[in-house]
Amino acid sequence: MATKTGLASPEPGDGENSRRGKGKRNANGAGSIYQRKDGRWEAKVFVNTPDGLRKRVSVYGDTWEEAHSEKIRLQDQQRRGIPVAVSTVTVGEYMSYWLYDIAQAKVRRTTYSSYELLTRLYIVPGLGKRKLTALQAAHVRTWLNSVSKTCQCCAQGKDAARADKGKARCCAKQPAECCEQYPGTGTLRALLRVLRAALQDAIDEDLLARNVARQVSMPTGALRKVKPWTVEEARQFLEAAKHDRLYALWAVALAVGLRRGEALGLRWSDVDLNAGRINIGQALYRVSKELKLDQVKSESSAASVPLPEQLVVILRQHRRQQLADLRQSSTNEHGLVFTTRNGTPLEPRNVNRAFAALCRRANVRPIRLHDLRHSCATLLFSMGVDAATVQRILRHSSITVTTGTYVEVIEQVQRDAVAGMDTLFGFDTGTDDGSASG
Repeated sequence: MATKTGLASPEPGDGENSRRGKGKRNANGAGSIYQRKDGRWEAKVFVNTPDGLRKRVSVYGDTWEEAHSEKIRLQDQQRRGIPVAVSTVTVGEYMSYWLYDIAQAKVRRTTYSSYELLTRLYIVPGLGKRKLTALQAAHVRTWLNSVSKTCQCCAQGKDAARADKGKARCCAKQPAECCEQYPGTGTLRALLRVLRAALQDAIDEDLLARNVARQVSMPTGALRKVKPWTVEEARQFLEAAKHDRLYALWAVALAVGLRRGEALGLRWSDVDLNAGRINIGQALYRVSKELKLDQVKSESSAASVPLPEQLVVILRQHRRQQLADLRQSSTNEHGLVFTTRNGTPLEPRNVNRAFAALCRRANVRPIRLHDLRHSCATLLFSMGVDAATVQRILRHSSITVTTGTYVEVIEQVQRDAVAGMDTLFGFDTGTDDGSASG
């Protein structure tokens, strides 16, 4: 239902009176319902607003019953002393306020950066012009469905920017060739989560009475399935990476499952090679076009992790090589373990490119750099390490996250483990013909 501020005087008569009988009047403040020229039904009722004023608002429905139901809802809200929001602020205006005055103070810089990106590229273009108080679950649902079918390369003009450099690939080509860059289920879920959070804060500030985004089901569909490396693939990759300048980085990411930002933000002061441990407390991120060292993802991510003996050897060798390069060691002002040849922090996107190129040289199945973390977990499970230990190594917030993320791997390990029990029954499992002797 849409709600709007009306004139501060009651109607002399309306459609509801005709339904209820000529000459009957609603009690003062009880509201009125009538059918508009466009066919919709409009209900009017006096309410108290968050700013302490008493105003008459209108709500609409496709039928008299819908309008009446919404009128009853507002009257019930009024009886319970809950102010009714009648603001004319748009969703776009509110999202701008929410980002800078609410979200920015509550979340990490990297989280805020993702909120800002999702709001700017998706929420404002799709819902920004709607009145905040008139936003309905149907609007949110229709918008999400539209986003899922919209090529974002075309919508965001990505190829137009490439065309200026003579590198058009799809939308800007003549004739245009849509690359069908549709948002995945993960993006759609993130959009709904951001909108839900923003509208909940609007309720807390008495700008809204209910969170319509919570009435919309979380988008379903195929999520990207993690396909980590096997032991053979991991060995093949590390063998090919032995002479790579960033060999120690790849070894750390694979052996102890560090996230990209955590590995790039690791300092020598966080590494105890004698005790064979590293302390993870900060990470390197690109935020607002700047590389910044910031706190790790969550409280559970800050922890001390033991190192395998061979990884200690690799890090010692890496340290010696770094100190031997005077240019690199003298300009490494943050004391980072992994830097460029000039001693400056590594650009995360360049690390992704270097990893992809190394995968091609090693002739292994290409995966994302973050999948080295998943590969670490898979290798640990395959070696018989229990879930609680894997949780502590990967620093998940709870063991439920660990078992939920790697449920297929755990089930396969369990299946392999119990397969040996077949010998108890004295059957040759390879010659089962389904018959039984009497």
